Amino acid sequence: MTKLIIKTGTEEDFFKRGRQIAKAADRGERLPNERIVSFEDPADMMKLITTARLALFRAVKEQPGSITDISERLHRDRSAVKRDIDELVRAGLVTVANKVLPGHGRMKEVRATAQRFSLQAVVS
Repeated sequence: MTKLIIKTGTEEDFFKRGRQIAKAADRGERLPNERIVSFEDPADMMKLITTARLALFRAVKEQPGSITDISERLHRDRSAVKRDIDELVRAGLVTVANKVLPGHGRMKEVRATAQRFSLQAVVS
């Protein structure tokens, strides 16, 4: 699993890191095994990491499964869980993939992209 970091940063920070990674790749160096989700405004970061989505991430990490299974475990409405999963997928915290069920067709399985993530915010 990759290291997942959710943080605040500027556009300049984003491009600076991109240049550093490109230079390291050009030199043949090993690239960091991490994924960074960056927000310019800390308020936008807090919109993503709500209490309900944090509980959802933990449930998916503990036991991947279908949206229906996860919503039942959390005692939440399936459509609300689906909306939250869509947001977590867009941010790269979870993935949804088709899984073949022997003799029962297919299901969409939700999995965490990392065992944990760190939050880093600078408020100025």
